[in-house]
Amino acid sequence: MADDVLCCVLCVRGLQATEGMNVKEECQRWFMEMKWKKVHRFVVYKIDERSRAVLVDKVGGPGEGYEELVAALPGDDCRYAVFDFDFVTVDNCQKSKIFFIAWSPTASRIRAKILYATSKQGLRRLLDGVHYEVQATDPSEMGFDVIRGRAQ
Repeated sequence: MADDVLCCVLCVRGLQATEGMNVKEECQRWFMEMKWKKVHRFVVYKIDERSRAVLVDKVGGPGEGYEELVAALPGDDCRYAVFDFDFVTVDNCQKSKIFFIAWSPTASRIRAKILYATSKQGLRRLLDGVHYEVQATDPSEMGFDVIRGRAQ
């Protein structure tokens, strides 16, 4: 009964990622805290196939950087991640850009790749304020130089 009410609340609020895939409210909450309060550097999301929901997998603290985000992504399963990239421009201005990363490593199952690919846009729509999107199947496709190059 409580799950049915929660599902209805999430659907009414627009947190339905794709047909049959729910995005838990915590996903958007952690993102907004990262975006506005700057208390997190990144958020990693995963899909729980049993509950058919997108959940928060890991949250990177303010002292964690890009290396910790990359280490949090499994080598054999898909994930989504958002990363708050701070940098200084050539004009010496402090800037911040948020990246959405769709991680789909070559070693992941075909079913997982399809599930993540078809659910991506629903989650992405809810994360208002993402500046850039990166699709990666290998760590070199989302290296720090790639992120820095896209931001500047």
